[in-house]
Amino acid sequence: MTITVVGIGADGWAGLPETSRQVLRTAEVIMGSRRQLDLLTWDVPGERLAWPSPMLPALPSLFEAHRDRRMAVLASGDPMFYGIGTTLVKRFGVERVRVLPHPSSVSLACARLGWPVEETDVLSLVGRPLALLNALMQPGRRLLVLGGSVADVTSLVADRGTVTVLSSLGGPHESRSPHAHGLHVIAIAVTGGPWRAAVPGLPDDAYEHDGQLTKREIRAITLAQLAPAPGQLLWDVGAGAGSVGIEWMRAHRSCRCIAIESDAERAARIAVNAASLGVPDLSVVHGTAPSALAGLTAPDAIFVGGGASASGVLARCWSSLTPGGRLVVNAVTVESEAVLVDWHARVGGDLTRIHIQRATPVGGFTGWRPAMPVTQWVAVKG
Repeated sequence: MTITVVGIGADGWAGLPETSRQVLRTAEVIMGSRRQLDLLTWDVPGERLAWPSPMLPALPSLFEAHRDRRMAVLASGDPMFYGIGTTLVKRFGVERVRVLPHPSSVSLACARLGWPVEETDVLSLVGRPLALLNALMQPGRRLLVLGGSVADVTSLVADRGTVTVLSSLGGPHESRSPHAHGLHVIAIAVTGGPWRAAVPGLPDDAYEHDGQLTKREIRAITLAQLAPAPGQLLWDVGAGAGSVGIEWMRAHRSCRCIAIESDAERAARIAVNAASLGVPDLSVVHGTAPSALAGLTAPDAIFVGGGASASGVLARCWSSLTPGGRLVVNAVTVESEAVLVDWHARVGGDLTRIHIQRATPVGGFTGWRPAMPVTQWVAVKG
């Protein structure tokens, strides 16, 4: 069974190269959305099958039923750019899927706007939360948003930039306006608003908190030790305001985090902070460790910012880590520090004492005011 995926644009049959036309003319069955199938001309004889709803669960049986026929699949633009081509390659393998791309909506939008494709950020909001946009809203950046509500995006952008909606790109009814007409791409030129560093160590006032917050300098040191990498999962145990987990996820869009917090008000606040800083997919578990850790997906790294001295917490964390996983624990009390010293003696790792001092007024002069020292234990599971 070979499946040929043909990218098609709003210009329909007229915009297809001869190679794609020939595939469609000789296909015995052609699958796609009803809108895409209607773009085919009368002289394409194959049976036309519109996608069922929901589509993904039906794919295996649908393709199995037609496995002995020449199959073609229609996709909007480039099938490998947030498209059905990616889904089919994952399901059937690259050896069985042939892809004939068409210019993507991103390429067409950048061509119309004069924006370099390689310098333009792209975000799909199809079935995803609007708050993801917050992570990309940096002054001076240009963004293209696929899907999503134009009204919602415009409201979020507000006075921080300009919004242009490009509809039916490449088709006879292509338009550029503040409103959508059919399939569309939302272009955002960000001109103002707060600038948020891409590296760990956001200002403390970037977070809503009640004082239970890993402070900026300690947070930056902690994230450096946790070493976030694309696709990895962090447990943020005793998450407080969620700052460490949030900045872990901001390191790369594929980083994931589960924040565990025993206080209900703080747990709710973590979700608010995560959304405002562009990582609404952060998962919050309201519960007390170690019992709240049961059944969670094994992590690549764990940060314990609170409750290290509680019975069984570090034991459960250490046993839950995947091989090569990193455990970073911060302690400010003598009792917690004693636990870290004991674990260091048992499994090794590094112990570090961190002192931060800030300049503050002393009468008419300036002096150094020390924050509470933090003892940090870092261990890698062999």
